[in-house]
Amino acid sequence: MKKKIAILGSTGSIGKNLIKILKEDLNKFEIILLTANKNYKSLLSQAKILKVKNIIITDKKKYFECLKNNQRKKIKIYNNFNHFNKIFRSKIDYTMSAISGLDGLLPTLKIIKFTRKIAIANKEGIICGWNLLNKELLRYKTKFLPVDSEHFSIWYALKNNKDLVDKVTLTASGGPFYNLPLKKFNDIKINDALNHPNWKMGKKISIDSATMMNKVFEIIEAKNIFNLNYKKLRILNHPKSYVHGIVQFNNGMSKIIIHDTNMKVPIFNTLYSDTIKKKIKSKNLRIDILNDLSLKEVDYKKFPLVKILKIMPNNYSLFETVIVSANDTLVSLFLNNKIKFTDIAKKLNKIISLKEFNKYKKLRPKNIQDIINLDKLVRLKINIKSI
Repeated sequence: MKKKIAILGSTGSIGKNLIKILKEDLNKFEIILLTANKNYKSLLSQAKILKVKNIIITDKKKYFECLKNNQRKKIKIYNNFNHFNKIFRSKIDYTMSAISGLDGLLPTLKIIKFTRKIAIANKEGIICGWNLLNKELLRYKTKFLPVDSEHFSIWYALKNNKDLVDKVTLTASGGPFYNLPLKKFNDIKINDALNHPNWKMGKKISIDSATMMNKVFEIIEAKNIFNLNYKKLRILNHPKSYVHGIVQFNNGMSKIIIHDTNMKVPIFNTLYSDTIKKKIKSKNLRIDILNDLSLKEVDYKKFPLVKILKIMPNNYSLFETVIVSANDTLVSLFLNNKIKFTDIAKKLNKIISLKEFNKYKKLRPKNIQDIINLDKLVRLKINIKSI
């Protein structure tokens, strides 16, 4: 019997990589649903190739264009995520949630009840709404798997050993400015920040990697996913991006997880986590890198945003939404040449120090609307000239 699959955000990089993997073994899968925001042409093309009968395009204008351009009348086209009851007649086997930003949280919450296993690549959802997600996962007995290379590595290392964890280390490449002298940071241009040495990524996440804010987010994710105190989590710079996670256990043993700088590896493993019958093509073990891992402590002067972790509450809170929304807005301003690269850290620290936002450290999101409302408030505040 074919495994039934849904992909939320199929036209993004995670979705495209998953589809490449599925194509190699397509006779074993039936893709029930694909979704996108605006890229309906790619969505229709994917649906045609994979013989998908249901697609969702959330942008209203593009939705109507999609209806006009759909030549395969067998494809049912929807405009939002309120139609899952029509699309899924019973629980499917696997869902990939790969919609970026806070827009990905709502569909992720909605689809959990319809799937036996969900792989979540939506970091903002895990950061801001983990208590909401976890509640649904437990309620519907849905298995969760992280997709980020670091978090999947930690998950893989912790199998049957969760109670023995002493310390978890996530590695960070340091992005394009790891070796750049601090005195040159004021001259960083947009194209410089987008030029990641190891990974091909979208603009937003490339900037987050350059500031190392992406690693701050990943530590928050790890705290939530693995239910760890921040004291048990740390970051080490590793420019070659070969080691993705290190777990130290209280029995004196440690595990180091390594793999190619290719997101196909964690994606493949979320799909085939219940079987070892399928093999992924991977490079030979890099002995040259293992002989020179070059693991180093983070330089806080170059990457001051990492210090945010020192003020983070260990409880689930709305303060995470403040940080995500503020950073998202500031990165957008930088990409539009409105602020300098170094202003991202300066202005973010200013925003999260405001008394009106500090109070959210003690407030837990009760529902998704709490997160949406706060997101709007933070974005509005940053657009005030004084910030």
